[in-house]
Amino acid sequence: MRDFRDAKAMAQTLREALKTKSVSLTHSESLELVATILGFRDWNVLSATIQSEVQPAANPGSTIPARVRLAAENQLPTLPVRDIVVFPHLNVPLFAGRAKTISAVEHAMAQDRRILVVTQRRPGDDNPTAADLYGVGLIASVTEVNKMNDGTIKLLVKTLTRATIVRLVEDPFLTAEIAPFDESRGQDEEAIALSRAVLEALFAARNVGQISSVYDRLQENKEPGTLADAVAAILTCDIRQKQDLLETGDVVSRLQKILALMKTDQQAA
Repeated sequence: MRDFRDAKAMAQTLREALKTKSVSLTHSESLELVATILGFRDWNVLSATIQSEVQPAANPGSTIPARVRLAAENQLPTLPVRDIVVFPHLNVPLFAGRAKTISAVEHAMAQDRRILVVTQRRPGDDNPTAADLYGVGLIASVTEVNKMNDGTIKLLVKTLTRATIVRLVEDPFLTAEIAPFDESRGQDEEAIALSRAVLEALFAARNVGQISSVYDRLQENKEPGTLADAVAAILTCDIRQKQDLLETGDVVSRLQKILALMKTDQQAA
């Protein structure tokens, strides 16, 4: 019998079996369904569990089953942000004013400058706990820190890659244990075709500033996943929709969602 490590194969088998009965599922939907069947919160948590090679005893407060305990190098000071979702490969200015957040930044600067940027579920929470944050964030490198006269700090970060939060420790500041985020179908024919459709929709919008921003990011990496993130970063949609794009590991599904949001935005205009 297969175990949870065969999840992708199980999802493909499920998808093909349902197709014979005229039930259509996307790749992403089949992954989420398998995760639920196996007793995991969602595919991101299942993926994090699969990718972990360590299987010790339970970790109190962990958001995934007790098969995972991450190494110290996968523990990052965490910067919660109120009203923004950041995507990979961006230079993003951020502000920190809460004592714990400032401590997290100072700790990052004293170590390897890496920090986890994660969005709050409710912008109004002044002292967010693990339950108040989304489960996927961005590993970022702090490139610049400036102390302001009012005691807050302004920092510039270079966002790197997505990460799944396995567990959050709240004292003396928020520290996240993270696992790699699984990204799939970034190079198949459907992803490439959808990339073209997204670019066409972008040109149809005739927003020169947005087009320039996207193309600047595509100079180094022209993969569909990079295009999806570049466009997601400039979309005019709400925080929950942007976070959903961030948490969509299947690139084809991400591009499909982006196209739908772009069409909605154009119709509203």
